[in-house]
Amino acid sequence: MYYFCFMKNTFQELKISKSLLKALDEIGFTEPTPIQQKAIPVIRSGVNVLGIAQTGTGKTAAYLLPLLVKMVKAGQNGPRVIILVPTRELSIQVGEDVAELAPYSDLRYAAVYGGIGWTKHAELIKPGVDLLVATPGRLWDLYRAGALSFKYLKYLVIDEADRMLDMGFMPQLQQLFEVLPSRRQNLLFSATFSGRVEEMANEFLDHYERVEVAPSATPVKQVKQIIYKTPNYRTKLNLIKHLLADEEEYNRVIIFARTKEHAEGIFKVIKRKTEGEKRILHSNKGQASRINAIRDFKQGEVRVLISTDVSARGLDASLVSHVINFELPTCYEDYIHRIGRTARAGNKGVAITLIDPSEEWRLKKIEELIRMELPYYDLPAGVEVIKTDFKEQQEQLREIDRQKKIDDPTFKGAFHEKKRKPGMAKNQHVKSKKNKIRKKR
Repeated sequence: MYYFCFMKNTFQELKISKSLLKALDEIGFTEPTPIQQKAIPVIRSGVNVLGIAQTGTGKTAAYLLPLLVKMVKAGQNGPRVIILVPTRELSIQVGEDVAELAPYSDLRYAAVYGGIGWTKHAELIKPGVDLLVATPGRLWDLYRAGALSFKYLKYLVIDEADRMLDMGFMPQLQQLFEVLPSRRQNLLFSATFSGRVEEMANEFLDHYERVEVAPSATPVKQVKQIIYKTPNYRTKLNLIKHLLADEEEYNRVIIFARTKEHAEGIFKVIKRKTEGEKRILHSNKGQASRINAIRDFKQGEVRVLISTDVSARGLDASLVSHVINFELPTCYEDYIHRIGRTARAGNKGVAITLIDPSEEWRLKKIEELIRMELPYYDLPAGVEVIKTDFKEQQEQLREIDRQKKIDDPTFKGAFHEKKRKPGMAKNQHVKSKKNKIRKKR
């Protein structure tokens, strides 16, 4: 079901409390974004909500503001609002958003997540908490240890629902829902709307209203998207070095890699060959290192942040000039979240994607997802193009074969397994071939 309403052009018209209006004014939010205009009245009405909004459109405030208005003041020891998020980075980010919006409130709030001992978080919430931001695993840890009660819960938010599904959190969510009070308002927010998200909404949201500000999987309009076709890994590195040489234009950059090994390789090259502070984020980095890197990048102390998709969600820096996709993500929806790190809060930004021959198929799948054709640009003059070595060329050809087999299961590529003759043992055809060669010699 869709919800239609008259658009409210100011936060005052949305009936936001004076203390929240003061906080909004101090952080520079002068007028509500489209998702806030649509979602806030619906949430305040008390119905369950499915919100579909692109990354960077203000959806966190779209659910925080009406909930903060509803809570008014501190209550019992147990949380009245629980916000579930997929990653520790996003938990920290949403916790910071709450802190910015509620400085003139006596509401108690906390953010909890994995990576550190649960006893520290148990101590943090022991005095009482009204709003709790949590990853599913850490929330379950605290509940199972008896450090947390759900008795007073009235509002549950599932943020980044599509990412929750991608990361395999569905069993944990089902486990939690068995112990949460059944009488509560549920809000589910997602940047994309796939069939799996719809199934999730139908399972967890009873009689919900759907609020959507753009077709699902539509990139933010302020993002200029550029595609560079490159032959191989080393040419990609040369192109990145060339781009980052312009310190004035590329002043705050996120580079996304698909693997931590590639992230480390990029970091080693640009650390030596480019100016400005650089940091790296991936799953092998310690908790403190990851938190500090994100904080310093947001504060403008770091020029270049290299990351795997671990930080594609939850990294809310308002003045990111460029996002560079060193390679395309495995999960196509993550392309939307990556490029959504730039052009946030009404600003403009550029998303640059580097693809080798084995990624052209993936790009077409992404173009189908976002319903638009992305423009190719010529490599800038001065970028050294390296000849692809044999090993990388073979890897690319194998990947292209795999892709063709997905589209056509009958396709027989250069790397398909040779059929053995009837009665011939495995690898015998290889031995017989070698014997024939020896005889010729």
